Amino acid sequence: MMVQNKRVRKAIITDAGFASRYLPITKTLPKAMLPLGNRPIMQFMVEECLEAGITEIIIVSTPEGKPIYEDYFHNSVIRIKKQLAAQEKIERYQSVQDILDYPSKITVITQDESLPYGNGAPVASAMRYVEGEEAFLVLYSDDVVFGSPSDAKTLVDTYDQNPQVEGVIMAQTVSPEVVNKYGIISFKKGTENVLDNIIEKPELGKAPSRLASYGRYLLKPSIFKFLNPNGTGKDGELWTVDAITQVAKQKKVLVEQTRGEWLTTGDPENYFRAHLKYVLEKEKYGAKILGWLNEFKKV
Repeated sequence: MMVQNKRVRKAIITDAGFASRYLPITKTLPKAMLPLGNRPIMQFMVEECLEAGITEIIIVSTPEGKPIYEDYFHNSVIRIKKQLAAQEKIERYQSVQDILDYPSKITVITQDESLPYGNGAPVASAMRYVEGEEAFLVLYSDDVVFGSPSDAKTLVDTYDQNPQVEGVIMAQTVSPEVVNKYGIISFKKGTENVLDNIIEKPELGKAPSRLASYGRYLLKPSIFKFLNPNGTGKDGELWTVDAITQVAKQKKVLVEQTRGEWLTTGDPENYFRAHLKYVLEKEKYGAKILGWLNEFKKV
């Protein structure tokens, strides 16, 4: 039985961008509805929150994506259930029932179009849903994490042990050859886990660490002091990490390393890599894939 967490009850999951690198499919389908196996990425995000004891989830989507997410998480498709029962295949409906039985309330909203472009805009759009909370989670649906415990649970557990901090962010060690592709964490002098700054794409050999930041955060409503239309940064965009580093100048923000493995799905190539990893490790047919590749080489 899931134990409700009293300090952190809510999470914001974002999927409100144009996803132009995925066109034309994202003209119709939200990017986080792309599958890993036979479940969409967004379902993995929601289940990560459930593992952490989150009781209310706010999904921030595009206007086109809103009815799709509402249908996926709330439509019981009785027509299909009846047909499966008539065919004596009702067990296939169980995966749908599992979603309908999620203990968390799932609310889908659209991004506030008056906000500047940037990955902070979906978070700012959900402000009124979390502004009365002690703290809340933010998950970017571009970032999937395989393994246990989930990042969401790590964030919540860390905060439970350190409720005086103003935030907690996740990070993963990357090889020194690719630090120039990520936002790299710099720690406050004399500490090993207190955020000073996030250096965006540092030059090779000049990175302050090998820890890359990505879209898993525990924040307090104080973030909205900086995450607003007046807080734009590079390219005139609203960046969540800019707001986090502003908070870190005044209060303590902790850095936790993932216990799992973070993979991005932000572009088709990396999505395919994440999907392949999932299928190889989790699906019954995963063991056949290497054989299929050998077959394709012969064609």
